[in-house]
Amino acid sequence: MIRVAVVGVGAFGREHARVYSEVAGSHLAAVCDIDESRGRAVAERYGVDFVSDYRELVGKVDAISLAVPTESHQLIACELLAAGTAVLVEKPIARTLSEADQITKTAKRTGAVLQVGHLERFNPAVMAAAQIVTQPRFFEAHRLSVFTPRSLDIDVVMDLMIHDIDVVLSFVNSDVAEVRAAGVPILTPRIDIANARIEFANGCVANLTASRVSAERVRKLRFFQPSQYVSIDYAAQEAGVVGVKHRPEGRPEFASRLLPVEQAEPLRLEIESFLAAVGGAKVRVTAEDGRRALALASDVTEKIREHASRAGVPFAG
Repeated sequence: MIRVAVVGVGAFGREHARVYSEVAGSHLAAVCDIDESRGRAVAERYGVDFVSDYRELVGKVDAISLAVPTESHQLIACELLAAGTAVLVEKPIARTLSEADQITKTAKRTGAVLQVGHLERFNPAVMAAAQIVTQPRFFEAHRLSVFTPRSLDIDVVMDLMIHDIDVVLSFVNSDVAEVRAAGVPILTPRIDIANARIEFANGCVANLTASRVSAERVRKLRFFQPSQYVSIDYAAQEAGVVGVKHRPEGRPEFASRLLPVEQAEPLRLEIESFLAAVGGAKVRVTAEDGRRALALASDVTEKIREHASRAGVPFAG
């Protein structure tokens, strides 16, 4: 049994605790939170220990899910990794590339397992679509969410758009050539709505839109590759393909089909993958993956900052 703990049991950390309590091969030993009432409530629910200082977990558990605000990722992750504790750090891996590099170097120095929590990589629809990716030429993504008072320490690019950034990067085998972006604050001082146009060196283009102040929830990604159109509905866990066959004479023939998708909870698959890595398997979403997504998300944010400056629109962060 792998002894595990969750550091940070807010809205998402509580879900980590739930899954660890259910997954075979793991023993949820403790939870940690600076909010004692919140932490104790989760600890009592699962019958585990509560600690207010993550340092108390060192030597008592083998692996930890780190679900604290992004600003604390580097400090806590480095201390845990330095002690040889495996860490699943929620996305984004850190606030800055420098902090991401410090986390990565610490993991490499100690050999501790480090996985980044880019959850959509474990969405069954994404995994099904990944099996048929050839040469994507154009992506279009819409990730819209109603406003909730969570993750307000980061903007919508780091909060929501980075999911699609990571998926696109996993599908496109090319460097980024150009980024154009615009965004505005609506209900917070940070960017709440953003659009980015990303062009890769091989000519592929991705047009990504993210909003955390919408009236509806939408999580969809579409991409086009030679002779195929592929659609992914993250929420429904569905992936469809429309293919075209060109005939020497007459109109081309179109055929549509749904990809076989085995419905499952992405967080459970992510945690099972992390536990497997702790046991010696290959890490599915590496620190390098997390850094690459962070680098592109940071570039998008900087382009938005430049666009906003020209337009005279101030925002925080």
